[in-house]
Amino acid sequence: MRTVCSEARVATPRSARYLGQLCKHFAHRIPATFSAAQGRVEFPAGTCEMEAAGDLLILRATAADEASLSQVEDVVARHLERFAFRDQPEISWNRGAP
Repeated sequence: MRTVCSEARVATPRSARYLGQLCKHFAHRIPATFSAAQGRVEFPAGTCEMEAAGDLLILRATAADEASLSQVEDVVARHLERFAFRDQPEISWNRGAP
């Protein structure tokens, strides 16, 4: 099965905190797992794997098609912007990233 993917590298001193907030939030409705440094959320449209690496929150989205990938990117970005409003994170998805 062919999949499409993208990656966003978000600079923030609170990467682990936001990873935890995102996963806990989504876990109320959909499958989500996380540890201190890694997380995975399974959306109906696709998945988002997260990694807290120091001052960097790495987001990797995967889906079956471009439209579904856009949905995953959008929902993750909107929630991160809401949780990190004090930091005003810059979220830029790069398509085709591993």
